[in-house]
Amino acid sequence: MASFEGLSTGDVVAEAVFSITRDSLVRYAGASGDFNPIHYRDDVATSVGLPGVLAHGMLTMGFAVQPVVDWAGDPARVIDYQVRFTRPVLVDPETGAQVAVTAKVGQLDAEAQVARIDLTVTFNGETVLGKAQARVSLG
Repeated sequence: MASFEGLSTGDVVAEAVFSITRDSLVRYAGASGDFNPIHYRDDVATSVGLPGVLAHGMLTMGFAVQPVVDWAGDPARVIDYQVRFTRPVLVDPETGAQVAVTAKVGQLDAEAQVARIDLTVTFNGETVLGKAQARVSLG
């Protein structure tokens, strides 16, 4: 379980790469109830001007915070999590999509024993979640 002691601003606390496939999108649609066809049908996605099928933003957001949860040791320690959706994740029908996450300490509140963890989340070398931050209680 992560500890506040020894943390410094700028420390990388977690890194991960996760894969999203078309199967992932179908499973997420079933779990979330979001059956918008831009998330599983190329013809619909392109008919509305998209380059192809896109991952659900909330699926990407969920995958992105998982390395922080793993580092923290308990999901209840993540007391706040916010992102801005800046670019879509295009999911190729054969190769899927690889999304990379780097989690760094952005700020430390010694009195509250809370660390702000800044996430860099990229797909094809471009940031897909902007201002992605989780606040983690480590006290």
